[in-house]
Amino acid sequence: MPETTLADLAHEVRSKNAGPFWVTMELFMRDAEGYRIAADESFLNESVIAQLYRVEEKTVQLFRIPSLNVVKISFPRPVGQGSLRDRDVHAGQHHVPLARMPVPPSTRPLGESP
Repeated sequence: MPETTLADLAHEVRSKNAGPFWVTMELFMRDAEGYRIAADESFLNESVIAQLYRVEEKTVQLFRIPSLNVVKISFPRPVGQGSLRDRDVHAGQHHVPLARMPVPPSTRPLGESP
């Protein structure tokens, strides 16, 4: 059976510019159980994002919004928007590694098999 990813538990995972020098990603979770997993600091934290996106951990900002079942993540863009080395001017594809993150079996929603 394929592994469960954050995208499987989310209504939407998206990324966008937060100005020319920052990226913001948002996990809109389907329900409180999915939010519980995405907001779990032992699963998703600044260190994990720093490793996943190769940015400095101290620059990563996470915002957990339980009333909306949303986790927002912001960090500096690796290159400025529109610069010569910018391969995604709108930062619209930055969310893909986050969406593909596997959810460990111990944190999966009840009733879901590995």
